Amino acid sequence: MNNAMEQAFGVVEFLGLAFVLLFALLALAVAVMFVIDRRQTEDAIRRNYPVIGRFRHIFSELGEFFRQYFFAMDREELPFNRAQREWVGRAGSGSSNTIAFGSTRNLNVPGTPIFVNDPFPPLDDQYAKSEPLLIGPTARAPFLAPSIFNISGMSYGAISKPAVQALSKGAKEAGVWLNTGEGGVSPFHLEGGCDLVYQIGTAKFGVRDDDGGLSDEKLRDIAAHETVRMFEIKMAQGAKPGKGGILPGEKVTEEIAKIRGLKVGQDGISPNRHREIDNFDHLLDMICHIRDVTGKPVGIKTVVGAEESFRELFETIARRGADSALDFITIDGGEGGTGAAPMPLIDLVGLPVREALPLVANLRAEFDLNNRIRLVASGKLVNPGDIAWALAAGADFVTSARGFMFSLGCIQALKCNKNTCPTGITTHDPRFQKGLVVEQKYKRVARYAKAIVKEVETISHSVGVPEPRKLRRRHVRLVQPNGRSVPMNEIYPGYVATDGSL
Repeated sequence: MNNAMEQAFGVVEFLGLAFVLLFALLALAVAVMFVIDRRQTEDAIRRNYPVIGRFRHIFSELGEFFRQYFFAMDREELPFNRAQREWVGRAGSGSSNTIAFGSTRNLNVPGTPIFVNDPFPPLDDQYAKSEPLLIGPTARAPFLAPSIFNISGMSYGAISKPAVQALSKGAKEAGVWLNTGEGGVSPFHLEGGCDLVYQIGTAKFGVRDDDGGLSDEKLRDIAAHETVRMFEIKMAQGAKPGKGGILPGEKVTEEIAKIRGLKVGQDGISPNRHREIDNFDHLLDMICHIRDVTGKPVGIKTVVGAEESFRELFETIARRGADSALDFITIDGGEGGTGAAPMPLIDLVGLPVREALPLVANLRAEFDLNNRIRLVASGKLVNPGDIAWALAAGADFVTSARGFMFSLGCIQALKCNKNTCPTGITTHDPRFQKGLVVEQKYKRVARYAKAIVKEVETISHSVGVPEPRKLRRRHVRLVQPNGRSVPMNEIYPGYVATDGSL
């Protein structure tokens, strides 16, 4: 009995001493932070309110995560809200995307598209799938693209090895193309066996010579890969039009250097534009040259600033002849995303895709080039309604990057510009990459792509057309500030081409 009591008292005494020691260490830490905060000169809040002022920074950092999980409504967040992300998540997992009780979407927000249902839609046996569409009819190896929905450019380097592997395998499974991004084609792009669009950025990574110019020999080597179906010259990106980039030399490993055509440790600098292209004649010259060297279709990715410049492009094509035309144009909206860009460019530069796409589609029809030049819409298009809208506005194809990032498991942590992405998508830290299991994630990529196509077909059938590419602007109404909706073909009148496509 006495021994038990002595042991109990001993435990209490030990815990008491441990508590005192812990309290002393805590007090010492607070005292040290107090002195540091009072002496530092960079942060006025910490200087005036030592220690406690640190909580302002902590709460600011954590605020975006608390809002995401606890406070924001389903349709409130930016750049993508919970409803959008969860739709992708359910599609990727193969779960049902039906919902109960009613929509959480506010249909009175100006610009909201409302699709016009037909009183006598096609019967079940009258539905049709979207047919493959030919790109680059004058190229030696034109591309018969099978899917209306595809994966936009994400470079290896900007995203991780397992992310590229999952996208490549998923794209093959779903029958969609994968754009390499401007970082060049890596073995991980190729191993899935999917159709690839090779993007040539302003630094010409992967196809550059020792002076940073275009190498015909390397172009031929890339084109020799059967799965490389097209080449895309990146003129501008939605999130940062007119701005280049830099891959710091410390990130240029032996593997990255080999893929991009750099030296180990050399900064990978992307100029703000192609040095060889000063006008639209130069642009068409380069397109014709790459098409002649590779035998593959060649197009551009760009951002619309004004109608005048695109009219000049089409006038140049008309003057030179349709054989000199580019094979496709990818229209990236000013709302497009990226791993890192200056806030003024992300927020303020470039027309949104919902204004830019109808503009370019009208010009293409006016110059009677609908069957010669394909339009690809890109920029914050992740859900079925987005893709259906784009097809109705004049696009032939739609590509998405962030939608497929969500299918990989992206939680919108907004850490893409750091090496700390918690889902392993935009980090090269093995600690985080191990969370992205390729054999599981590629299936989610494929299911998401297939679900998009299926749901867009459902919308097209509802409005009375047999397949998605039959959607027209008259099938969509856009909500106005007064709460009423107006047909999109009245807001953006279409120039009717000789084939009657608009």
